[in-house]
Amino acid sequence: MKSSFFWRLKMAAEADGLSSCCSPRAPARSPDREELVDFIVDLFLRKVTEAAGYQRFARCYSRLYRAQPELTKCIYDQFICHLQASFREEIQELKDEGNLTELLGSLDKLVEEAKQRELPAWRPSGLPEEDVRSAVVPYFLKQRKYLQKALKEREEGNATLARAVLAGREKIADLHEEIRRRKEEWQATVREGREIVNTLDELP
Repeated sequence: MKSSFFWRLKMAAEADGLSSCCSPRAPARSPDREELVDFIVDLFLRKVTEAAGYQRFARCYSRLYRAQPELTKCIYDQFICHLQASFREEIQELKDEGNLTELLGSLDKLVEEAKQRELPAWRPSGLPEEDVRSAVVPYFLKQRKYLQKALKEREEGNATLARAVLAGREKIADLHEEIRRRKEEWQATVREGREIVNTLDELP
């Protein structure tokens, strides 16, 4: 699959007339993934430079082009080469930072090892959809059961907490009622005491 994709790119590039010194060149052997990335980058650079084109460059510097067409072409070639070199350096820095060379090499190695495997791949039914479903559905059912259990425990905990809050509110209400009752009793006692004192004061 990878090789056929690479050679389709190569044929498309050759059909467009890859003839310059900066044009991407495909190796004769089947390429690895890093070479494929490099080839695509080169092909992209060529397409970008072709989209801009020397004629557009000449129009931007029309006075220089009319006076020195050969010098203009030389400046354009140097500019394109420097631009492509800078772009390739940036790509290489990204590859180095992401360790892509090692990762792509490991992927190529895994593919080659898979090709050499004598036993067939794990496909009991031969239908990938059914095989994946048979492996994934039990896991999701187990997860659903676990989540349902956790939800039930959470709901029970919330119900217990709600009952505790309600009981606390009832206790607070009872305390308020007890305080009110004792206050009234104390006020009644104070009134009775004052009445007794007043009565004693009125005695001769």
